[in-house]
Amino acid sequence: MIRHGQSAANADTSIYNRVPDYRIPLTEPGIEQARIAGEALRRKLDGEQVCVYVSPYLRAYQTLEALDLGPLIERVIEEPRLREQDWANFQIAGEIEDQKELRNLYGHFFYRFREGESGSDVYDRVSSFMETLYRHWEKPTYAPNTLLVTHGLTMRLFCMRWFHWTVEYFESLNNPDNAELRTLIRTDDGQYSLDKPFSQWVPRDVDDSVLHAPRMRF
Repeated sequence: MIRHGQSAANADTSIYNRVPDYRIPLTEPGIEQARIAGEALRRKLDGEQVCVYVSPYLRAYQTLEALDLGPLIERVIEEPRLREQDWANFQIAGEIEDQKELRNLYGHFFYRFREGESGSDVYDRVSSFMETLYRHWEKPTYAPNTLLVTHGLTMRLFCMRWFHWTVEYFESLNNPDNAELRTLIRTDDGQYSLDKPFSQWVPRDVDDSVLHAPRMRF
């Protein structure tokens, strides 16, 4: 999995006021981030082919292009279920900031943006995508590797679903950096492990539930 490189919105959030989220491009530094990530990814693939699933957002496609995987790509599949969390059609900066504060109080997983999605909505569509992925993996001609070119929150929720993390543990995790890779490695016994954990802004264990959350004042 890879998060897209730095986008114009990562550099200046006011672009949300005038450009649809799915059409926001990478910045020049974002393209360079993806290029460097491509060098690391080609070393990981070591000549093996990869099937690519890419979010339909412009910044995801530009990231894939900058990775420069060339003949290693067996197939590219546009996958809308890997898109960014929907916040609003055009985002008014002050209103979005107010909603972000509410989300921080309420919780990133359950808070639903007005005209948009909650983290749990993204979790549901990622779960649906995983069912498709399992079916694809059953095909005898499928490439030996899979690449998801997607977004930070989507990556975290994919891993939450894959490893059966609790909501409380998910809430403790930070997004990966722009153009940062995470790899699920299959072991000989058929299990998977994550090559690098997500950083945490607050300590939580993977099996912590809402019972372990700080008490709220009423």
